[in-house]
Amino acid sequence: MESFSDFAAAADSFIWSPYLLIPALIGTGIILSVRLGAIHLIKLSAALRLGLLDHNDDDAEGDISNYQALSTALAATVGVGNIVGVATAIGLGGPGSLFWMWVTGVLGMASKYSEAFLGVKFRQKDAAGEQSGGPQYYLKKAIPNGFGKTLAILFAVFAALAAFGIGNLTQGNAVATNLQASFGIDPILTGMIMFILVGAALMGGIKSIGRITAGFVPLMIILYVGAAVWVLIANISALPGALALVFTDAFTGTAAVGGFAGAGLIAAIQMGVARGLFSNESGLGSGAIAAAAASTSHPVRQGLVSMTQTFIDTIIVVSFTGLVIITTGAWELGGEDAGSLTAEAFSRGLPGHWGGTIVTMSIVFFAFSTMLGWSYYGERAFESLVGRRGTVFYRGLFTCIVFVGAVTQLETVWAVASALNGLMALPNLIGLIVLSGLIARETKAYLSFDPQLRATAEEVDKWQATQSFSAFSDGK
Repeated sequence: MESFSDFAAAADSFIWSPYLLIPALIGTGIILSVRLGAIHLIKLSAALRLGLLDHNDDDAEGDISNYQALSTALAATVGVGNIVGVATAIGLGGPGSLFWMWVTGVLGMASKYSEAFLGVKFRQKDAAGEQSGGPQYYLKKAIPNGFGKTLAILFAVFAALAAFGIGNLTQGNAVATNLQASFGIDPILTGMIMFILVGAALMGGIKSIGRITAGFVPLMIILYVGAAVWVLIANISALPGALALVFTDAFTGTAAVGGFAGAGLIAAIQMGVARGLFSNESGLGSGAIAAAAASTSHPVRQGLVSMTQTFIDTIIVVSFTGLVIITTGAWELGGEDAGSLTAEAFSRGLPGHWGGTIVTMSIVFFAFSTMLGWSYYGERAFESLVGRRGTVFYRGLFTCIVFVGAVTQLETVWAVASALNGLMALPNLIGLIVLSGLIARETKAYLSFDPQLRATAEEVDKWQATQSFSAFSDGK
């Protein structure tokens, strides 16, 4: 290898190859979907109601409401990947990549449910009395004989490091470069502002992050999707053809057209799955960390709420981005600078300079929210390795790295971030397969008691008191 950049690119390519992570992700999603009886599809509407409208769990034990936990997970996932990542997938893999992003999203809902379930079930209180959970805990607690502990340590190390890439450097760099290109704002000024805002938000911990994301995330998603709807309405005649292209090219690859160089079937699958996971993080285990902080009366309830994050991220936000790129014809430009396709697509679909402005501001808001969510993920992973005393150090370092990302050229960071993403997923996916029987048994038992997810926290507690099986736990 001539340089670290070459090594990072090669490692990323291998991790995300059809020989390692792609079949692991899809296979795990299929296994969990079957064992759980397609719960992620059957209970989707009830889960959306529980997460967005009901407040039956607000008095249950936890640090933030289940809605705030959902918004924190959305903050971490609805980021640059929904804009730049989708464009890169389509620009390099063709329209068929969007189909494989959908596959990743649908199967990923089962994975997200499972890891959130485990995150709540095996959570524990830290030295400050706050709930801590995630793969770094449930892998160690639920899988015996040292194997689970090894998986837990690997996950914690990869997660603590990955947070600086996927949740910090890449996000800050995207904000700074886009603000400079669109409005001529000096990256140093952008870095200083982000340093102050992120630092202030992190001082209050998960409760502060939960309050900010609860009000901030829905607004940014509605504004972005609203602009995308405008573009699709303006290009409504091209929508049927775009959808047909997504499905046909998903299984045949895409022929060269315009500036697009063409892409084979493997490229479509690889780009779709890799960027799909980069966007929704299903299978990574990160969402379980936010779920563990939620006020919830039972792991099943929070697992269902958490899985809606993948639905919102991939089936809604990613779909709108991809269809805007395809219906406007921007995807035909292809090329190495594929990330710019979203801005080009919105510019073609919106009047005046609104397209570029909307995309730039969306990147700013999406990236900022991602930094908040991932700061918490990385902090909790680091805490599991060194103890509570390490959280202040981690927050400070994370905040400083925000400035570094804004003012530094990051040629290799995207590859490193993507590779660390994949390495995070591997120990978690192993754990999900090993623990799939436990998840299925407890899920079936709870849903037989509360099939519509309308039980109060008090009713759930009474029901749990009647259970005599040691496998059942409220996660407290």
